Amino acid sequence: MPETERHTSAEPWEYWLHIPNDPRAVTISRRTLRLILTMHGLIRLVDTAELLATELVSNAVRHTKGPAALRVTWRDGVLRVGAWDADPEPPEPPCPLDQLADLDIEGGRGLALVRACADLWGWQPLARGESRGKFVWCDLAAA
Repeated sequence: MPETERHTSAEPWEYWLHIPNDPRAVTISRRTLRLILTMHGLIRLVDTAELLATELVSNAVRHTKGPAALRVTWRDGVLRVGAWDADPEPPEPPCPLDQLADLDIEGGRGLALVRACADLWGWQPLARGESRGKFVWCDLAAA
C-alpha cells in the first residue's frame, strides 16, 4: 500500500499556520497545505485545495494590515480550508461567474473562484486571543 494511503484516517484533525502580513506567506501556506494533505493521504484534494487556500490567504494578506493564519481541518470526510485575518469587516462579495473574465473588476474574483470550486463556503467573525477578525472558509468533500 502506498505510504500516503496508509495515513488516511477517519479521525478528525486540525492544523493552524500563523503567517505574517507578507506576500511570501501565500506560497508558504500553499506548500504547507500540500504537505499536510499528502501526509494524510488526501492527494486527490491537493490541487483544488491549493487553489482555494491561495485565494483565501491572498485576500487575508492583501486586504489587511495585521497577521493572518491558515486553518486546515478534516472531519467526517470533509476538508475545510480557511484563512483568518485581523480585519473584522466582511469579505467583498464574489462577483458573478460570468464576469470573471472582465479584467477591470478590482475585487470578488478570488471568492468567485472559491464559490465555483468549493462544495460550500462562508465567513464568520472570529476572535483569536485578544485579536478580533474574521475567518473565511470553504469545504471540499472527499467523495
